[in-house]
Amino acid sequence: MPELPEVEAARSVVEQHGLRRRIVEVDDSDSFVCRPHQPGEIRAALVGGTLVSAQRRGKSMWCEALGPGSAVTLGIHLGMSGKIVVADPDGTETDGGDYWEGRRQLGDYSWARFTITFEDGGRLMLVDPRRLGRVRLDPPVDRLGPDAQTMTPAEFRTALTSGGSTAVKARLLDQHRIAGIGNLLADEVLWRARLHPATAVRDLSPAQTTKLLRSIRTAIAAAFRGGGVHTLTVVPHRHPGGTCPRDHAPMTTGTVGGRTSWWCSAEQLLPQN
Repeated sequence: MPELPEVEAARSVVEQHGLRRRIVEVDDSDSFVCRPHQPGEIRAALVGGTLVSAQRRGKSMWCEALGPGSAVTLGIHLGMSGKIVVADPDGTETDGGDYWEGRRQLGDYSWARFTITFEDGGRLMLVDPRRLGRVRLDPPVDRLGPDAQTMTPAEFRTALTSGGSTAVKARLLDQHRIAGIGNLLADEVLWRARLHPATAVRDLSPAQTTKLLRSIRTAIAAAFRGGGVHTLTVVPHRHPGGTCPRDHAPMTTGTVGGRTSWWCSAEQLLPQN
């Protein structure tokens, strides 16, 4: 499932290979992926124009475009399994997003849900087997919290303020508070910080808050180096019979914040009040 590092990889593909190429065709016929727009509405806004920037906050990305009539904003959300693929006429292909473990073969665009065709014959596609991605004009990115990669300590403290009895994992997953942390990344962050996912935000000490922010930063950096969240340290151990890679104690699972969560049974203990 694409999280911040995977979405940044997709954004980078658009920035490096999709900007300032004249758009001559758009396939926006998938009315589920392109909701609430009618087929042809996004096409009319883009054909004859160019994408001029690719931006991201958290797990959401968008492109500023100069359309045939005016500037428009094209929002692209990868959903649970989407990736951006740029394919050029010479067969060159670049992609970024969900890693899929090699399930898509070169030149296979059968799962393309949205396609931009450039004047030079190249194409930019949202390829998404689960069809849970989203393409829309004027996405509401202002509703998102600060980006998890770049937020300041003050922004992080504000995100935790008034959390009360809210579980720390639930707060990390709240995109309106902090944008970019998904389920796998949250488990890695909390494992690095040695915090139980159900710890109430109000019970975090200043030292724990500082360590939690440091863990967010180091986990995201490690995911960038490794090529995605799936390469992080604790993620491969999130399964029945799994053991903590730090102390080899059994991993424990439960539902926290509505999501399946995993934590070390020895080091990530719930505070006793």
